[in-house]
Amino acid sequence: MAAAATPPLLLLLLLAVALPAPSHGWGVDGHLMVCQIAQGRLSGAAAAAVRDLLPSYARSNLSSLCSWADDVKFRYPWSSALHYIDTPDGLCAYSYDRDCKDEDGVKGRCVAGAINNYTSQLLTYGRSSATQYNLTQALLFLSHFIGDIHQPLHVGFTSDRGGNTIDVHWYRRKTVLHHVWDANIIQTAEDDFYGDGVADYIDTLTKTITGEWSEQVPSWEECGKNQTACPDIYASESITAACDWAYKGVDEDSTLEDAYFSSRLPVVNLRLAQGGVRLAATLNRIFG
Repeated sequence: MAAAATPPLLLLLLLAVALPAPSHGWGVDGHLMVCQIAQGRLSGAAAAAVRDLLPSYARSNLSSLCSWADDVKFRYPWSSALHYIDTPDGLCAYSYDRDCKDEDGVKGRCVAGAINNYTSQLLTYGRSSATQYNLTQALLFLSHFIGDIHQPLHVGFTSDRGGNTIDVHWYRRKTVLHHVWDANIIQTAEDDFYGDGVADYIDTLTKTITGEWSEQVPSWEECGKNQTACPDIYASESITAACDWAYKGVDEDSTLEDAYFSSRLPVVNLRLAQGGVRLAATLNRIFG
């Protein structure tokens, strides 16, 4: 992957605020939830490494920078292709060898390839070879991309760009299907159930992880033998969820209201929880 000259992270964030907001995988709140769930599940060694790598202004809070990778797309245009995977229309299946490429056909340039790349970089932490990488950026990219790969439409169909070209109405508001899954379902849940507060939403998901879903969590955390990251598993789950839930019953100019919201919210909650658990598990494997 091409390296880029790197101004201070704080400068990048300040510049990003002044520009139009890009399309955000999961939206700001979704990424915040994934990272906050993850940070609460880190081992002592992983928590210490994360604190060491975060810039001082983050105040040891990974979730405060979990949308950084979206904010710097304008500065690092090469990174845009790393947020998603396009799969063949209607196939409802993912293959790394077939699907992990950018629009120019360059292999490995997709969210699964990016997760593998930044995991490999972070594995150099504490070694002399680490000096060839910006490990702070590697941490922020990895944390964001593990969130992205759990959003079903970040592993969507090629022709509609993961639902980005499917116009719909979310209740009375015109939007696109991709944005419904990035942000609208989460925002509606916050408005309806959590007093418009993301903290209560995170608390509910965390309690469900340790309660109702506790027996499933070990299987979420598992990775293949001798693997530190396993994005292919997450991508396969996402395209299945995209076909079974995101695309299902949706046509151009559909109006999506209570029936769609109530049936899809459990899927969103599950993917947010899995993203947080798996980000923590990956960082724990990286840092010990």
